[in-house]
Amino acid sequence: MKSNRQKRDELQARKATRRAKQAAAERRAAEDKRQEERRAAIARGAVPVDLAKLAPSHSAWSTPDFVQRGWYEPRPFVCAGCGSNEVWTGRQQKWWYEIAGGDRFSGPKLCRPCRAKERARKAQARRVHLEGLKNKTAPDAG
Repeated sequence: MKSNRQKRDELQARKATRRAKQAAAERRAAEDKRQEERRAAIARGAVPVDLAKLAPSHSAWSTPDFVQRGWYEPRPFVCAGCGSNEVWTGRQQKWWYEIAGGDRFSGPKLCRPCRAKERARKAQARRVHLEGLKNKTAPDAG
């Protein structure tokens, strides 16, 4: 005959086994759900994130959504220069974050034509500045 203590221990062991099986089933279901979400996102045009290639971030406050998700999704934005509605594609995001080493919390501000105009404006300003310096430092021919 078993004592109450032995019966209680057996019941607790059975409950622990049942809980462990249930937790394992829940983990498998969550992993299956994540894999299904990943397949669906890639079908929508998402691009997987390679965490090893991301620039280090020392932020203790938060993690960007694309890191938590595991893929880049197309992100709409409004150009600050012309006000047009644009989309930052997953491939463009992958290039910016993983190849160019952009900050994880940065994003696009200008569309491609406005960026080209801004680069041309800066190049012209640089030329004018350098010409001014050249004229200023040139010996007087007089």
